[in-house]
Amino acid sequence: MIELLRSNDPVLMSFAASVLKDAGIEHNHTDSHMSVIDGSIGALQQRLLVAEDRRAEAERLLTEAGVRLTT
Repeated sequence: MIELLRSNDPVLMSFAASVLKDAGIEHNHTDSHMSVIDGSIGALQQRLLVAEDRRAEAERLLTEAGVRLTT
């Protein structure tokens, strides 16, 4: 799996995951519950991962949707 996006913004992460889901691209939204461990201060960012063979398509879709990628 390849990281496409890293953010503390839960709305952005939800939107990006929705774009991928609507396109049928399997993804993993990781670290979404880490804020409980870090005391809810937002120090640990959430990550959005996709399979390496779907990376180009996922990057294109997210960029077209206005999402600024971290990669």
